[in-house]
Amino acid sequence: MTRSLSMKLGIGLALGATLLLAGCGSSSTSSTGTGASCPSAKSLNGAGATFPNLIYSQMFAAFAHTTCGIKVNYQSVGSGAGISQLLAQTVDFGATDSPMTDADLAKSTNGPILHIPGTLGGVAVSYNLTLPSGSARLQFKGATIASIFLGKITKWNDPAIAADNTGVTLPDQAITVVHRSDGSGTTGIFTHYLEAVSPDWAAGPKSGTTINWPTGVGAKGNDGVANTVKNTAGAIGYNELGYVLQNGISYAAVQNKDASGFVVPTAETVTAAAGAVTTIPDDLRFFIVNAPGANSYPISGFSWVITYENPKDADKGQAVAQTLWYMVHTGQQFAVPNYSPLPDTMVTKAEAKIKALKCGSDACFKGEIK
Repeated sequence: MTRSLSMKLGIGLALGATLLLAGCGSSSTSSTGTGASCPSAKSLNGAGATFPNLIYSQMFAAFAHTTCGIKVNYQSVGSGAGISQLLAQTVDFGATDSPMTDADLAKSTNGPILHIPGTLGGVAVSYNLTLPSGSARLQFKGATIASIFLGKITKWNDPAIAADNTGVTLPDQAITVVHRSDGSGTTGIFTHYLEAVSPDWAAGPKSGTTINWPTGVGAKGNDGVANTVKNTAGAIGYNELGYVLQNGISYAAVQNKDASGFVVPTAETVTAAAGAVTTIPDDLRFFIVNAPGANSYPISGFSWVITYENPKDADKGQAVAQTLWYMVHTGQQFAVPNYSPLPDTMVTKAEAKIKALKCGSDACFKGEIK
């Protein structure tokens, strides 16, 4: 059991404790009784990915009741907008499920930008299809998914879908592809997967937070895609797992990397995918799609908080550091069932990035605040 996963066992006690804690003083040197100090900044603004919004809203609501009483206003506007707003320095931190590119990082006018993992989740292939009573969950090979989103498969009873779903009576019904209309880290994860499993996709749309979609209708945000799929008969889309669970939308099993079976996205199968990745770059910019392992869900990915290594405002920098430390530790109790807790390896790497934040000549992180 990872230390992140074990925290879930004490969720009730942790929440009760945080609600009893009082706010500290306004000075950046005010004592907390833990040897650390509260920054004078009592509010932060963040913006970005819709993928982690379900867990971030829980994290930030609870974090406001911890000792320093820091309130975080997070705008779920998409990874592309989060990157843009961080580069424009109109927010204290951004969030993205698709790591910033070298070209994006080169646009920074305030020095290096760090990627700190905030959560981990699966991108579910969502669909709206009426099947005969008792029919099994649909399942797809990667090549079939790519052909649907390329517009090469246009009917639900196409032979390729039928071959993936032996024994299921499929309707002669048109498929409506639903994709993101905004810059999206969820799109980044999904299209990196399609690029990995389909030569046609790799030679065509390729991967990115925004691409030229060959077919389909666009919707803004994970919530927009979920709502469109839910309200469109015959639709297929892609969503972070929590959005299909909350909306009661059907979602598929996807063939694993070694073609030994079809895997449903769950907290456990996404954790398995993350654990199967053994090479992690120092800057933490990487994808984990199509990971090996019989129980690895192949369309999985991390979501990062992005922030400047040297924040201009020292008090805000200290507040960001405290927020990030909470997110990668206590905040992981909110992961299941919509997300997966960060693996111990990533928690350790996140700690190092948080400690690397510099507020002037000093470290932004002054010790854990509870």
